[in-house]
Amino acid sequence: MPTPAEWVRTHTCGELRAEHVGDQVTLNGWVDARRNLGGIYFVDLRDRYGITQLVLDEGLAEEVKLGPEYVLSVSGQVRAREGNVNPDRATGEIEVLVRRLQVLSRSLTPPIEVIDELDTAVETRLRYRFLDLRRGPLQRNLAHRARFIGAMRRAFDELGFLDIETPILTKATPEGARDYLVPSRVHPGHFYALPQSPQIFKQILMVSGFDRYYQVARCFRDEDQRADRQPEFTQLDMEMSFVEEDHVFEVWEQVMTRTFRDSMGVELPTPFPRMRWSEAMERYGLDKPDTRFGMPLRCAGEWAADCGFRVFTGALESGGRVMGLTVEGGASLSRKEIGALEEYAREFGAPGLVWWKAAEGGGAGPLARFAGEADSSRRLMQLMQASEGDLCLFAAGERNLVWRVLGELRNHLGRERGLIPEGLWNFLWVTHFPMFERDREADRWVSLHHPFTAPVDWELGGPDGDPAALDSRAYDLVLNGWELGSGSVRIHDQVVQRRIFEILGIEEQEQERKFGFLLEALAHGAPPHAGFALGLDRTVALTLGLDNIRDQIAFPKTTRAADLMCGAPSRVAPEQLDEVHVRSTAPEAGPEDGPEGA
Repeated sequence: MPTPAEWVRTHTCGELRAEHVGDQVTLNGWVDARRNLGGIYFVDLRDRYGITQLVLDEGLAEEVKLGPEYVLSVSGQVRAREGNVNPDRATGEIEVLVRRLQVLSRSLTPPIEVIDELDTAVETRLRYRFLDLRRGPLQRNLAHRARFIGAMRRAFDELGFLDIETPILTKATPEGARDYLVPSRVHPGHFYALPQSPQIFKQILMVSGFDRYYQVARCFRDEDQRADRQPEFTQLDMEMSFVEEDHVFEVWEQVMTRTFRDSMGVELPTPFPRMRWSEAMERYGLDKPDTRFGMPLRCAGEWAADCGFRVFTGALESGGRVMGLTVEGGASLSRKEIGALEEYAREFGAPGLVWWKAAEGGGAGPLARFAGEADSSRRLMQLMQASEGDLCLFAAGERNLVWRVLGELRNHLGRERGLIPEGLWNFLWVTHFPMFERDREADRWVSLHHPFTAPVDWELGGPDGDPAALDSRAYDLVLNGWELGSGSVRIHDQVVQRRIFEILGIEEQEQERKFGFLLEALAHGAPPHAGFALGLDRTVALTLGLDNIRDQIAFPKTTRAADLMCGAPSRVAPEQLDEVHVRSTAPEAGPEDGPEGA
């Protein structure tokens, strides 16, 4: 083995250009490809910066017997490729004539190919993630992620925020999902919880006088299997004191503008638009609307009330809604294509979808005979802003169901009909969410965001106020139909915080047990404060145009929360369980027992 002085690189495999011709260089990297052209051997050497073509004479090539993914150190002279330039490669004007070659590490035959376009099962890729991560797309994704987060950090630093870490081993608090629990060895029968967010700690930092805090925080949620979710995820978390919503919005708009400019060369227009939750739901059916295209939802209740169509009149009589959307030129859709839209609506709970091909004098579809009179059809066309040749799709029933069905259908039609322009970055603040929602199964109120969110009305409607009528000071940041993160003005008054807990059915004893340290902190001079947390995995994936967050996370889990490379989670020896005072009730494991599935 040569000494480091002999094999340490002078340049990367993506660095050499025509101006280096004649230089003596040393390169390190992996064998990407090999070719034998009549006794002259060519090797493509790869590192994360690029690929350089090497030229080996026959004797040297035979001596070393190179295989795919061998790790090499080579030294030689840079020469021009002259008439054989590769315009698709940054180093395509040159090649290195190798005089010394050292195999630093040999490789078994790789179980997956290290190529950009890889059609291999996700499970196999995750099992051999160390090879998967050598591929160009993943290396570029992770480099972009690093640049993106680095730009955000610099922006917060320049705005006077302090990067402060909060604990990973902490106390279980209700955040909307199950906690990951860690048994304590020194406190038998007691458990830590991994944080679902740093929420309480950052509020305590505000009470402690650190008026501008941020961190890139790891968070953990033990949720049931869901697509495109990870059990551990990363967010950029921030909090500010002596501020209101506008101050938080201004900071994040500055940060996002700086981040997109520095990491992507994209200029974002500011300020970002704002929309109340109620308007978002009425116009788009979802609280994370994609504003890059039109096709808003429209209320058809005025026409439906006396139309004679029992599905519509029955929904209105039971307190529900009749709403629809208009597909421009959609009358050309076949009955089979409309049937596919009906099936799509059923996936989101709709019992069906009512359609009408708009035209004066009745049109076509299930509503045709109810809109047969000219006045009736004109009135419906006016309500739906429809013209002849358009297709109107309607949902009827409970308000939230109607919103969801039409909102998801709108997004589906936007994608299917090519209505979404390329290259737009439509940010939107959604504000004034409801304070509470009713959990019908548990027959109790729950927070729509979290129980530390301040109400718009600090009096909570008085002693007999209706929780359903209360708006919160919560807000979400939405980009192109995806929720990037959430925040709110916080409750800084202990009395109001206790009243919120009471509405949520949390008795005083439970308040003290779960939140006593926060309540005590609020009783010792808490400033008004507000904050926000941005999901970095989703945000970075959107900026890369990825359909799944997995390919910009170095070591992701499967949707069954399994690490196929490490084999986690795994069984542990009984003596390890004894040390932390835990007894397992799981059945005995077989020799091949372990996590599986993506």
